[in-house]
Amino acid sequence: MGAVSIGYWKDGAILIFIFSLSGALEGYTMERTNNAIESIMKLRPEEAIVLDGNVEKRVRVEELKQGDILIVKPGERIAADGIVNEGYSAVNQASITGESIPTDKSPGDEVFAGTMNGQGTLVFKVTKPAEATLLAKIINLVQEAQSERPPSQLFVERFERTYAKIVVAGAVLMATVPPFILGWTWSETIYRAMIFLVVASPCALVSSVMPAVLSGIANGARNGILFKGGAYLEAIGNLRVVAFDKTGTLTEGVPKVTDIATYGNYSENELISIAASLETWSEHPIAKAILGVAKEKSIGLLPTTKLEAIPGLGIHGSVDGRECRIGKMDLIEGLTLFEQEKKTVRQLEDQGKTVIFVNVENDVIGFLAAVQDTLRPEAQETVKTLKQMGIKVVMLTGDNASTAQIIGKQAGVDQVYAELLPEQKVEIIKNIGEHGKVAMIGDGVNDAPALAASSVGIAMGAAGTDIALETANVVLMADDISKVPYAISLGQRSIRVIKQNVTFAIAVILTLVVSNFIGYVNLPLGVIGHEGSTIVVIISGLRLLRQLRIQSSIP
Repeated sequence: MGAVSIGYWKDGAILIFIFSLSGALEGYTMERTNNAIESIMKLRPEEAIVLDGNVEKRVRVEELKQGDILIVKPGERIAADGIVNEGYSAVNQASITGESIPTDKSPGDEVFAGTMNGQGTLVFKVTKPAEATLLAKIINLVQEAQSERPPSQLFVERFERTYAKIVVAGAVLMATVPPFILGWTWSETIYRAMIFLVVASPCALVSSVMPAVLSGIANGARNGILFKGGAYLEAIGNLRVVAFDKTGTLTEGVPKVTDIATYGNYSENELISIAASLETWSEHPIAKAILGVAKEKSIGLLPTTKLEAIPGLGIHGSVDGRECRIGKMDLIEGLTLFEQEKKTVRQLEDQGKTVIFVNVENDVIGFLAAVQDTLRPEAQETVKTLKQMGIKVVMLTGDNASTAQIIGKQAGVDQVYAELLPEQKVEIIKNIGEHGKVAMIGDGVNDAPALAASSVGIAMGAAGTDIALETANVVLMADDISKVPYAISLGQRSIRVIKQNVTFAIAVILTLVVSNFIGYVNLPLGVIGHEGSTIVVIISGLRLLRQLRIQSSIP
């Protein structure tokens, strides 16, 4: 309207065309950042086949209940999380865990909603309702991440509010002052003021951050890394220290009982029965190993009451009417061992094994000696890559010092902190954090406080407990710690792209404003420069959709 009012009909028409074209291109490029994320939403099937006796009936996924028996046929998408009862098949879990090779499933194995069944038919029992499945959690996390703004975006938006007022004030001054000072005509003055209003607008600056952040989040989701918000994508790029939990994170978390010793008149079967009864409801990997021994030897469990877990130490409660405890030496009050017994325990611990004692009515009846854990196959390479990136790697564990040192040495970490209670892990994270941003990677209830205290909490998605997943800022869906260096590289790349975009946007604005003052820019050219720079920074942000190569910071 301003252009038309001073007779610049052609410039006004070109301006409208360029704005419309720019808006269409911006919409297309922004849509690309959302495609990878929206594709996750389409993984959830609408219906499932429920077995009611021998009758098959189709029901909506929302109507499924825990305990329902479902049948999934070859080539169909699995509708709920569950445990396989019958059948054998290979299931493509890439959509959930990022694993490229289908995983064989047989009775007793876990299946996830949204994954694709292969050549076999599976019958499985639903373990979670539709709103609590792993896929539902992924969708919720991604939706939250899309809506959360990172610190850089919040800063730009605060700056924009002040800057916009300055631009409007500057345009008013430019439309009134030059005829009196520079001798411009009123037509030229109004024309230059309109150009100034266009070229000084902060559109490119505002678009410098979110397209890059959304592209980074989409890239992470495609690789099995879920960021709960853009703030954590930026934070992970500034890490100086990575702290790993040991059991279930650096190690497989699937230990086995290798030695058993009894004291007094108790038999081995009695020791196992009491220990397994105490561990009945525990989710700790060592507890599962003890229960596995009882099942393997067909040893029955005893009635238990008043079971109480003491995080980082063990469990106490009543077993068949007797007060019992199971756990590390610190939990067993008044524990005294003969010299030969102490020597045996030391030898086992020197081998990297954890000794679990059992106490009945204040008498130690033996130990389920030596539960052994092994490193994840990717642990050594992950630690090596992180160190090559210039990041310090430490290990935090509640396990005994000798076991921790052995595992730490095998993994190649810089420092080991052992025999820690949950609150001690928090204290160490805070101390480390004084020297730079620190990430904590864990999977259990006892890791949740440290995850919350760290700059970036990273949880193991499939093996992690609900509280760890809720507390963490980043989730590794395939429990693949080799994704940690990739996530950090993605964060570092995001920061670089955002800085490049902001620098470019400011440089274009300054160039156009100065050129307008000296008369080198007309209205169409100003619009092209303004809108073109906006499109350039959006397309620049889309670079983060590409697969990254991890680079070492050490020459």
